[in-house]
Amino acid sequence: MYALVDAVAFYASAEKVFDPSIRFKPVVVLTNNDGCICAVCPIARKLNIPKFQPYFKIKHFLTQHNVVVRSSNYELYADLSERMMTVINRFCDNHYVYSIDESFLRFTGFSNIIDDWSAYGSTIRQAVWRETGLPVGVGFGPTPTLAKAANHAAKKLSGFNGIAVIYDETSRQNILARMDVTDVWGIGSRLGKQLKFMGIKSALDLAKQNPKKMRRMFSVVVERTVSELNGISCLSWDEVKQNKKEVFSTRSFGERVSDINTLKSALVTHAAIVGRKLRKQHSLTKRIVIFASSSPHEGSYYKKSLLYDFPIATSDTSVLAKAVSDVINEIFKVNTRFYRCGIGAIELESEHFQQSDMFSVSADKPQVMQCIDTINKRYGVGALSLASEKLTQTWNMKRAFLSPHYTTRWSDIPLIKCD
Repeated sequence: MYALVDAVAFYASAEKVFDPSIRFKPVVVLTNNDGCICAVCPIARKLNIPKFQPYFKIKHFLTQHNVVVRSSNYELYADLSERMMTVINRFCDNHYVYSIDESFLRFTGFSNIIDDWSAYGSTIRQAVWRETGLPVGVGFGPTPTLAKAANHAAKKLSGFNGIAVIYDETSRQNILARMDVTDVWGIGSRLGKQLKFMGIKSALDLAKQNPKKMRRMFSVVVERTVSELNGISCLSWDEVKQNKKEVFSTRSFGERVSDINTLKSALVTHAAIVGRKLRKQHSLTKRIVIFASSSPHEGSYYKKSLLYDFPIATSDTSVLAKAVSDVINEIFKVNTRFYRCGIGAIELESEHFQQSDMFSVSADKPQVMQCIDTINKRYGVGALSLASEKLTQTWNMKRAFLSPHYTTRWSDIPLIKCD
């Protein structure tokens, strides 16, 4: 048996954990630079607020209905996600974190232990709520795709209260018949249009198709999806996640940047993020791409990117920052309003199998980087950073409705007063 556990409107729910004053109010969360709506809590859904709608278009509507607006607080979400996954991990013998708010559980040999999967799902939900304050939905099924379908039913179909189980043919057909084909895991909107043109409108319609025929017409992925919907397990996850083959950090500015020091500060910050990601997966980079551009919607569009090769592969933030200093004059252009910049590590190798160079000495200081990572993990990202990251912060992402960093910043820890 498999299960999928995910949070209900995770970003919006996370905002309510440490702020009881908004717990029973409609809440929406915005994307980077407060651009679009990316999360809508169940209360706000009743107002028919669409996701990914530009904030400025419905600002007055939100104000009119007293909707609480929050900027994305990634530090808070990451910490709550880790706590949620730690709780969920206790309830299975194989746990795979699929995304920041979703995880698959696989139960091997649990059939003789668990008689009531619904009751077990309720236990999981209660534990997550009690220890994190996050509402979750739990779906059980004999394959990952059916577990995903059950999770969809648990949260969005009537007759289920956060828990759904596909345990026999009747429950399988009942849930799949009520699901749109685009609600099936792996079936996107474009593919869904093609399937509906063929008369395949529901998940059950898709399950009734011949897998081999679906493979010939579409892909092996669709073939496996059809098999999974019929209870034949085809999908699996690696016991250990594969490392990323490329690591990027890029973001648009909160306001336009037109001086070289501000652009350098932003690029060095991206270098620090790339270095941290590389060290986390024990990788080194031999080559990086450094780029910056103005907005394509403004006149005289400008974009510049440069490749920078290291004599010895590195993950040291100071070495990556020096690369920025070496090329900043080539990237910067006078009288240009920069809109976006970033750094990407595009040629990676494992630090455990590094090929040394007889004629070059590595400039990396692994002990220093380990010290920085340890301090930042304990006191929050940014507690310790390079001085060149702090030249100016005017380029920072706009987050006008940012909530406190309740769990990652000492000054924001909630205070409890007992009379």
